[in-house]
Amino acid sequence: MAGEIPDLVALERTGTGKGAARKTRREGMVPGVVFGGDKDPLPIQIPFNELFKRLKAGRFKSTLWNLKVEGHEDVRVICRDVQRDVVKDLPTHLDLMRLRRTTKIALYIPVEFINEDEAPGIKKGGVLTVVRPEVELLCTAGDIPEKITVDVAGMNINDVVTISSVDLPEGTKPTIDRDFVIANVSAPTGLSTSDDEEGEEAEVAVDEVEVVGKEEE
Repeated sequence: MAGEIPDLVALERTGTGKGAARKTRREGMVPGVVFGGDKDPLPIQIPFNELFKRLKAGRFKSTLWNLKVEGHEDVRVICRDVQRDVVKDLPTHLDLMRLRRTTKIALYIPVEFINEDEAPGIKKGGVLTVVRPEVELLCTAGDIPEKITVDVAGMNINDVVTISSVDLPEGTKPTIDRDFVIANVSAPTGLSTSDDEEGEEAEVAVDEVEVVGKEEE
């Protein structure tokens, strides 16, 4: 089931060229263009503060957006480029590409872990360590999964979850070929420390026996 696609609100921009772009920036907007989809390019502008906030949140280029421009139908887009000021590193222009529902794209999908209270390793005091809270998957624009669900009910201490052991949504596949780790159940720190101390005590006891034996000789 596809998740909710976030909206990206923009305004249609009149005028093109460097002069028009500079005017747009002076008005607190970032100029851009929407292309692809067998339609003419559409010049747009987005409020600087809104775009900067989205960029700062991360994953802007790997997120599928529902572009809303007054006077035009909503369209799904993905960012292909964000040009930045070479000195201030602030956005000065962006390129968005229209996508068809059948277009294949790579997006980061969140991972949800369930049944932690039923995992033997966690019941023993183990800790679920999440290595990848998101996994990049190749999927179609018209059928983007909301999340990946991982059931950890049977996991014990030192067990790991790899991508090959997860049931991925139909029509998707990882962008990474190798069988990478998503999460593991690690032993509690206190337990590891106790085991180490017991090992040290055992070594000391062996040393003492050897010394005693030498003295008796």
